[in-house]
Amino acid sequence: MSELKTYDVRHLKGDSAFLLDDGKTSILYDSGFGFTGFKVAENIKAVLGGRGLDYIFLTHSHYDHALGSAYILKYFPNAKVVAGSYAAEIFKRDGAKKIMRELDSKFARACGIDDYVFLGDDLRVDIPCEDGDIINAGDMQFEVMNLAGHTKCSVGFYCREKQLLLSTETLGVYDGQGTIVPSYLVGYDLTMKSIDRVSKLDIKKLLAPHYGILSEEQTAFFLKNMRSASENTAKSIIERKKRGETDEEIIQNFKDTYWHGYIKEIYPIDAIELNTSITIDLICKELMNV
Repeated sequence: MSELKTYDVRHLKGDSAFLLDDGKTSILYDSGFGFTGFKVAENIKAVLGGRGLDYIFLTHSHYDHALGSAYILKYFPNAKVVAGSYAAEIFKRDGAKKIMRELDSKFARACGIDDYVFLGDDLRVDIPCEDGDIINAGDMQFEVMNLAGHTKCSVGFYCREKQLLLSTETLGVYDGQGTIVPSYLVGYDLTMKSIDRVSKLDIKKLLAPHYGILSEEQTAFFLKNMRSASENTAKSIIERKKRGETDEEIIQNFKDTYWHGYIKEIYPIDAIELNTSITIDLICKELMNV
């Protein structure tokens, strides 16, 4: 098998879009925002030259990971989009596309972009997959893994031969140094099961959402600490709730703990506040029966 190279093809740091290429087959791992989609496509084109993009692997249906694919397909219409069957169904829902449009437009305006064409109706999945499916991409073979917790539709892609995991936010958002931000929005127990499942794999390198490829040392750190990061956040929320702290105080503590450095660059303030409020509600219902 040829050497597999990874390229950061993001336009903004908040995008999640990374290109894997072994010289024969190219795979885009997530696709970034909608309003940056054409810029990401130009970055891909600059890497591949005259070659086409072969696959787009989507880890879940959130706008900052999936919406850019509709734009990139205008440049590379023959690319095959791979995503979980659950995500494929979400892309068909008008309500889901409306939320994607609202969130994407809001962040676009924050970045100084007031007008762009929304292509949410062009979202598609060519290869809907289930847990345990095998995706053969040229000489590479990826096992599809349901890693629910961040969303119900979250999936990872594991290349056993290269000991490589294309990760998902269920395991946490990593800054490449010492910070792992827990990111469970639909299930704490689901997240723990996903983390434990990944812990049993033989992984030397990990492609992290919003960051890129990790070294073996970074990968080892992440795998060792991803569970405790999620556990400690749940414990902190429970303890603060029992002390009578308000949700606003708990959200501020979360920001004080995690929203700095690289994480601050990739995580918009309104997104971290909204997601943390969802996490608090989740922990109260699932672990505190409130």
